[in-house]
Amino acid sequence: MAQYQPGHVHIERTALNTNDHSYDLCIDYEAVSDPSEGRGIQFRMHGHIEGKAVDEKFFLAKDQVLPSFLMQLSRKAQSYLPAPKKFESLGSPHKLYDYMFEDIRQKLDVKSGDSIKPEHLG
Repeated sequence: MAQYQPGHVHIERTALNTNDHSYDLCIDYEAVSDPSEGRGIQFRMHGHIEGKAVDEKFFLAKDQVLPSFLMQLSRKAQSYLPAPKKFESLGSPHKLYDYMFEDIRQKLDVKSGDSIKPEHLG
């Protein structure tokens, strides 16, 4: 199951076999200003992965958020799974991330050609 509304995504999955994994996650996000990074998005991913409580918060600056927010969310989710289980990329199974991407673009007024801070390139 997957649900989207601006600023909030809820995704749920039930393991299909012992090699698979279950999760029930909410991803909340809002545009904020950080004193050192400027405008960006504050994320909070909370819920459960394989029965373990998850509550992860992180900020991505405007020039970092769109190219990497799904990768960051997927990496944080992966840290809750024991090896060799792999958490799928959050972007792949759900069209709702297209809506999330567009919502973030609007919240931050992102346009093609916006500048990137050199320190964020490394």
